[in-house]
Amino acid sequence: MLLAGGQIRKMVSSYVGENKLFAELYLSGKLELEFNPQGTLAERIRAGGAGIPAFFTKTGVGTLVAEGKEVREFDGELYVMERGLTADLSIVKAWKADREGNLVFRKTARNFNPMMATAGKVTVVEVEELVEIGSIDPDQIHTPGVYVDRIVQGTFEKRIEQLTVRKREEA
Repeated sequence: MLLAGGQIRKMVSSYVGENKLFAELYLSGKLELEFNPQGTLAERIRAGGAGIPAFFTKTGVGTLVAEGKEVREFDGELYVMERGLTADLSIVKAWKADREGNLVFRKTARNFNPMMATAGKVTVVEVEELVEIGSIDPDQIHTPGVYVDRIVQGTFEKRIEQLTVRKREEA
């Protein structure tokens, strides 16, 4: 919806998927794209959320990823400088939240969502389950509510992007 509404000017991504609208906007020059290796992207988000303006990594040295970026030598090895990444608006999905915004993520949602929640100037969380304050064990909280500005309880249809199965052969 944000792409269709022209509300996204630039994407920083490790994978863009099979979104036809995204491809059309990028190829027509209406959408800027910056590719990052997935680990570098995760660290850029984590650094941004932690207030770290930049860091050095070996990933991407000598490739297109390093073009136009500072490269520095440490202990005889080359490293490329990457900037911490923040967002005006972070939209994340959590499995569970209490009314104070303490979040619990499930499975692969723990890869980027906890970091992205910390990196947004404003963070909006869509949750499957909204529970009362105190009902989440503090040891189970992945992101504390101090990073959350808004909570929306969503309704979800569980689906698989591309179902790729074949019939089993009879024995």
